[in-house]
Amino acid sequence: MSQKILFLSPYPVNKAPSQRLKYEQYFKFMEAAGYQITSSSFVDEKFWEVIYKEGHLFLKVYYTLIGYLRRIKDLFVIRKFDLVYVHLWVTPLGLPIFEWFCSLLSKKLIYDIDDLIFLGHSSDANKKSKFLKGKAKAIFLMKHADHVITCTPMLDEFVRTYNQNTTDISSTIDTDAYKTKDDYSIKGKIILGWSGSHSTSKFLLLLKNMLLSLHQDIDFELLVIGDKNFNMEGINVRTLAWNADTEVTDLSQIDIGLYPLPDEPWVYGKSGLKALQYMALGTPTIATAIGANFRVIENEKNGFLVKNDEEWKTRILELAMNIELRKKIGMQGREHVLNHFSLLANKDKYLEIFKQLIQ
Repeated sequence: MSQKILFLSPYPVNKAPSQRLKYEQYFKFMEAAGYQITSSSFVDEKFWEVIYKEGHLFLKVYYTLIGYLRRIKDLFVIRKFDLVYVHLWVTPLGLPIFEWFCSLLSKKLIYDIDDLIFLGHSSDANKKSKFLKGKAKAIFLMKHADHVITCTPMLDEFVRTYNQNTTDISSTIDTDAYKTKDDYSIKGKIILGWSGSHSTSKFLLLLKNMLLSLHQDIDFELLVIGDKNFNMEGINVRTLAWNADTEVTDLSQIDIGLYPLPDEPWVYGKSGLKALQYMALGTPTIATAIGANFRVIENEKNGFLVKNDEEWKTRILELAMNIELRKKIGMQGREHVLNHFSLLANKDKYLEIFKQLIQ
């Protein structure tokens, strides 16, 4: 008889990057290994449509109550599962009461933490949803889980102050879906690209002065994927809403991938996912020299790490003017993802944890 795993997640399947580009894309490998997967999200499909939009307070309260009712129902069936896998938190508000029940009722418990959510960071775009980030609950789950899955060296080091049973598994890329480009020539304007959400697109504004200066030297288009309303005065911006069905095609339009980040504590919990997405497609990538980006990018070999506007501009111009450099950096970036951040390179890590916990 197959062993059963219950995944308790904040968001619906195939919606949130912290889920779909981390453990969700391994479901097929888990099922192939004989595990029976059940997923229950606090936020349902209807809640997802409004959760990060301004306003809609009544709907958000209503769907939050529905989420709690769903979690109460989950508690009554937890004992039927051989393993419970919690991502971020069980419920979003107040004391870790549901987390306590979950740890008490679970035969075995895995806690998957993405980003430094215990710092209480939230998007300025929607502070009313700050409660959905979790804080004290994260610490409780770190302490009481049978195993904790992290995503960066710094996060793993922090968790080990509470629990020695950890595994650092970065966000990873399905390199079968992300096909490398075979043409590095530029037809028309060079496309500088960024992908993310409305809550993180503000980090592109860190590059505004640099891009305005760059515009005096070369003609380019800034492609922003994920924030349809993004605008930068003085810069030719084209925006695309994120779409799961066209994500890879949209990303493939980018000639040079940009990954700017501020020097803030929570950034050190970021796994470098945007850079990995660009690199998986063979797109030459430039990123802020901070946090896990040092693990993702080996400077001047498979990408560029930069510290200031001058370095950003220099690297963009070098890549824009040199097709061979774009190809060399792009192909080496792709190779690095294949070897270290692909599904095949990491699938056994999840399966080994399950095997250790479920005897």
